[in-house]
Amino acid sequence: MLVWTEISLDYHEPLYRHVPQSTDATNVGDTRIFPLAPLTGEHLRMCPQGPTCCTSTMEENLGGLSARETEGLIKEAGRSLQSAFNALHRAFDTYFTELHGRSERSLQEILSPLGPLYSQNTRLYGDLYADLRQYYRGSALNLDETLSEFWSRLLERTFKISAPTDVSLSEDYLECVAKQQETLRPFGDIPRDTKAKLIRAFVTARSFVLGLIVSGEVVRKVSQVHLSPECMKALMKMVYCPHCRGIASVKPCSNYCSNVIKGCLANQADLNPEWQNLIDTMIQVASSFSTEPSLDVVLSSIPARIYEAVHFLQENMDTFTARVYQTCGTPGEPGTGSPALHEQQKKKKSGSLTASEYKPSPTAGLRLEMQVSDLSSKLREMRQYWTQLPMALCSKLAAGGAGLDKCWNGITKARYLPEVMGDGLANQINNPEVELDITKPDMTIRQQIMQLKIMSNRLKNALDGNDVDFQDASDDISGSGSGMCVGGQCSRSRPGLYAYSPDNNRVRGAAASQTRLCGLLLLLPLAILLLQR
Repeated sequence: MLVWTEISLDYHEPLYRHVPQSTDATNVGDTRIFPLAPLTGEHLRMCPQGPTCCTSTMEENLGGLSARETEGLIKEAGRSLQSAFNALHRAFDTYFTELHGRSERSLQEILSPLGPLYSQNTRLYGDLYADLRQYYRGSALNLDETLSEFWSRLLERTFKISAPTDVSLSEDYLECVAKQQETLRPFGDIPRDTKAKLIRAFVTARSFVLGLIVSGEVVRKVSQVHLSPECMKALMKMVYCPHCRGIASVKPCSNYCSNVIKGCLANQADLNPEWQNLIDTMIQVASSFSTEPSLDVVLSSIPARIYEAVHFLQENMDTFTARVYQTCGTPGEPGTGSPALHEQQKKKKSGSLTASEYKPSPTAGLRLEMQVSDLSSKLREMRQYWTQLPMALCSKLAAGGAGLDKCWNGITKARYLPEVMGDGLANQINNPEVELDITKPDMTIRQQIMQLKIMSNRLKNALDGNDVDFQDASDDISGSGSGMCVGGQCSRSRPGLYAYSPDNNRVRGAAASQTRLCGLLLLLPLAILLLQR
């Protein structure tokens, strides 16, 4: 910041016998050309006309300095908000991954009574948790298909291990059995109920993390937008023109600063409606984590639900086997009677925990409530960021409320009379300090407004268990380096607007098919000509 020695305003004294002293002389120009006597001020382009000690070069350089300093304050505020989003991301990610890990570690305790069905198929259960983890990290998995595949494979293994030892079941036959999972419902309603709860839990968790990432990325991009030349002139007039007048200790009037900064950040303020919409939706999603069935209950009860499903099938294996024979035929090997259960599997595992009996510890529920409360309160603090930013900047630049009559109003040391403008570009049409064309919004910021809209819609769909990929979104955020890579594990999905679609393979396949079709259509006229010859 430029520092001036005391200057006398008495014309009997040499008015400008002291020169400005700066920590960096390059900010104001060559110190050898600082005037030692007042200049008329007719050369000034940004400061008001009148006696001055700033040359044209000094005025221009100080204008650039004022813009850089203000941009530095904006970036500093943005980095602080980004850090807050990163902290929320880390806190929730730690909670969720620990919850997921505890559930996976409880598999052995809960499923070991199933005997060989667990001990010989640990990879099947491990793969389920790995897929759920990858989905949360952003992988392009179709969660519905992944869960359906798990239940089909579990049915196949249960049927095979329950068959008499002298019955040989081919791979094709077991595949036919697996296909009956949806139609015959051998596990009862458990797969359907579990699938709905898991999809909703993981879609909301993944979308919530995505919302935190996108919000921080929007702040980063918007905070890097350079201030306009008109804004630079207004900032120079507000910050450094008092220095040129020899009244460096006089700070800008508060309302004057508000009009300057609101004009400079008019486009940024237009983020506010969609920003608040996104924050409100994220708070709603966070609150849904504790809504019954809560997030901790859904994840922690996965092993118990699997056990309950297997027990249901074992209890009804004879009926299910008869229906399988009707659909898939009778195995053509000796001893083709109805596959019977091993005696130990016919018995109810009295010491085992069923899903209906399962409840997480009170400590787990309390931790979830604290997590939701902390997330919601911190998000609410961020809600007014874009409209409060001018006020935050002016608290560092302007005079306090006590100096309303002794502050710099852009012309002299006196009260600032114009009214304070509203927020946003449209409200700056009569801004007396910053000249703006309200018909030409900043396109970078408009793109970020669209990202906020897209993310809000995605979160609203997530509340219904739908993971929507908005294909018309721009790739503006892609390549920013802030993708869903946490703990060293990165997304396997395509780059883009964090749009992890379960149908990406189909999209790519459709594109490839379309390309082949176009090629065939181009070759068709050539083939006709050859046939005519």
